Amino acid sequence: MQLTRPSGLTSYWFATAAVSVALGFGGLSDVLHHPYADRTMTHLGFPLYFQVILGSWKLLAVPALLWPGLPHLKEWAYAGVFFDVSGAALAHAVRGDRLEIVAPIAVGLLLGMSWALRPASRRCQRLSV
Repeated sequence: MQLTRPSGLTSYWFATAAVSVALGFGGLSDVLHHPYADRTMTHLGFPLYFQVILGSWKLLAVPALLWPGLPHLKEWAYAGVFFDVSGAALAHAVRGDRLEIVAPIAVGLLLGMSWALRPASRRCQRLSV
């Protein structure tokens, strides 16, 4: 039996699915005020209404990343998720939460992998000048 390397498309879908699952669970936890999400936001010094805003955007990012086409919307979703996870990592780092920075960094790395490996049909076309 010969082992083969995963294709770029397989890696793209793995990373995109993992990010989408993380965003889905995180967004639902935020919007529904799961006690852990509430404690985390309070610990970081953010008002709880802010968590509903972030959670709503996370949930909206999932279909934007998964739906075929709409490359401009997809770019905005990638940027928004990057701001979310990098902000989460920095907020935890400022509070001295060493272990809590691991998850947002991992999601950020998977997000970067998804963005870099996305097929041509999911990219914005370059404008010729």
